[in-house]
Amino acid sequence: MEGGGGSGNKTTGGLAGFFGAGGAGYSHADLAGVPLTGMNPLSPYLNVDPRYLVQDTDEFILPTGANKTRGRFELAFFTIGGCCMTGAAFGAMNGLRLGLKETQNMAWSKPRNVQILNMVTRQGALWANTLGSLALLYSAFGVIIEKTRGAEDDLNTVAAGTMTGMLYKCTGGLRGVARGGLAGLTLTGLYALYNNWEHMRGSLLQQSL
Repeated sequence: MEGGGGSGNKTTGGLAGFFGAGGAGYSHADLAGVPLTGMNPLSPYLNVDPRYLVQDTDEFILPTGANKTRGRFELAFFTIGGCCMTGAAFGAMNGLRLGLKETQNMAWSKPRNVQILNMVTRQGALWANTLGSLALLYSAFGVIIEKTRGAEDDLNTVAAGTMTGMLYKCTGGLRGVARGGLAGLTLTGLYALYNNWEHMRGSLLQQSL
């Protein structure tokens, strides 16, 4: 009887301990070393010191002596190609406008389509050649001035634009040279002013305060 009672108490205690109603439990320290069957341990990448996530250095590693921004020689290819494509697109639209205007009295037929197509290709090639030549001269003068002065600033931009306009209009005599230089100076001056507008605005606000 006692054995049966003891067995019953042991069973009751085991069930009570299983359901958390009583009995001695295990602490977290006791369970820390018990391996979990069928479960992977936590990845060490989930516990990262946030100080390692702060980047105090540059994102990219540059060669010794290299600049963080691209120079005029690197930008020359983009400038020339972009101007050629812009000129071709603008010339094509202008050629389409002129072709439709010149053939407005003609019925829709093959000769009219051919004439419009010829006007589109002619104007596209003309404007692409013009803007591409200007971009080539501007980039060449910009690279030469940058290498000569050893600095890259807005003065190079204005000087390159002025010299480009003067050389492009040199066939028109002194008056043409003056007009071309003035046009180049105006356009590049406005471009330099646009690039430095935020800096100039901040300086004016600081002076007013």
